Amino acid sequence: MSCGAPQVFYDDEDEAPIEVEGLVDPYAAVGGDATVEEDEGDEDEILSRPVPLGEGEAQRAQLIIRRRLPGRRLDKYLHGRFRKLSRTTIQRLIKQGDITVNKKPTKNSYEMEAGDVIDLVFPPPEPYDVTPEEIPLDIIFEDDYVIGLNKQPGIIMHPARKTQGGTIANALAFYANSLSHGDDPFRPGIVHRLDKNTTGVVIVAKTDEAHWRLSAQFEQRTTQKTYMAVVHGAPEFDEDEISVAIGKHPNVHDRYVATGLAERLGGSFQKKLGKEAVTRYKVVERYEHYAVVHLFPKTGRTHQLRIHMSHIKHPIVGDPFYGGRHVSIRQITGNPADSAEPRFRRQMLHAFRLEVTHPILGTPLVLEAPPPDDMRELIELIRQKTHAPAPTRRIPPHKR
Repeated sequence: MSCGAPQVFYDDEDEAPIEVEGLVDPYAAVGGDATVEEDEGDEDEILSRPVPLGEGEAQRAQLIIRRRLPGRRLDKYLHGRFRKLSRTTIQRLIKQGDITVNKKPTKNSYEMEAGDVIDLVFPPPEPYDVTPEEIPLDIIFEDDYVIGLNKQPGIIMHPARKTQGGTIANALAFYANSLSHGDDPFRPGIVHRLDKNTTGVVIVAKTDEAHWRLSAQFEQRTTQKTYMAVVHGAPEFDEDEISVAIGKHPNVHDRYVATGLAERLGGSFQKKLGKEAVTRYKVVERYEHYAVVHLFPKTGRTHQLRIHMSHIKHPIVGDPFYGGRHVSIRQITGNPADSAEPRFRRQMLHAFRLEVTHPILGTPLVLEAPPPDDMRELIELIRQKTHAPAPTRRIPPHKR
């Protein structure tokens, strides 16, 4: 029923969710079923429905328990670790013998002991092709192996679920004759990502070889990425490096925080769960209430630049997630005749240069994209209001 060696995971005190590549719940597409408690009867009709696994296609995992977990039901524990599967699906897998403890059938209510080995057989990834959609793309470079895009604001990179459309991936499926496959069927050709409202350079692979060679460059941090941002206030230094680990927000889904903030929020964020994150910044224009900065990320954590600028108390304009504010023209000009309606309502963050080694030719490849209209308008308004940049500030001691 399954093939290949299982992925091995271990129990830990934090009980962080376990990610299995391509794992899907076969019932999620139709909303799943309500969780069924064991006391409703083993013969309950819902629990009796088999989970389809497919011959030779199912995935395997093994979870090694290193501590006794008194009072913890197996089904509830596994649901907490494998979040992409509903508890009902886990109960079905236990019932049909595809989740075992120490190679033996088990029950939903089993309480785990130190040394237990849980073997799991999961449904195979669902075959999926991204639906082509005629969405305009701003192509800044293309050859037989890669495509360079200038991503526009308000569009996400790829679908998060089968029914989702309107993404860069859908646009690429329409535009390109060939795209790399990669490891995720939702992301054909996509090597790296930008947030929905971040604009700028994205490189896309047209062949599988180009994809893995580019991916290796990002993983080994041999790429050079330069972003432009408009931030609130004037940073203390003209340039500096921010080295602050980043982890998931303890209370808010899809939000991230710098080390130390979660504890102040009363959450359970552990320093060891944070990932190293390093950003260098340079102030290129400094004004009374705003600054234009260039950002050079040395690592590529989710929301890294937005979090790091917020951490030094200069959040990006238009980014309320991380302390920035939507800004009106009146707030910039101070003129009562100008509109007080927020005009700049997205984070003013733009990836304007990406330097890589061409994955096939081995030559330097530099992709650049001009800032979008709204960012150029904001910078020009700030320049007109202030007339002249504010004086430059000092260099941090460790840079002298």
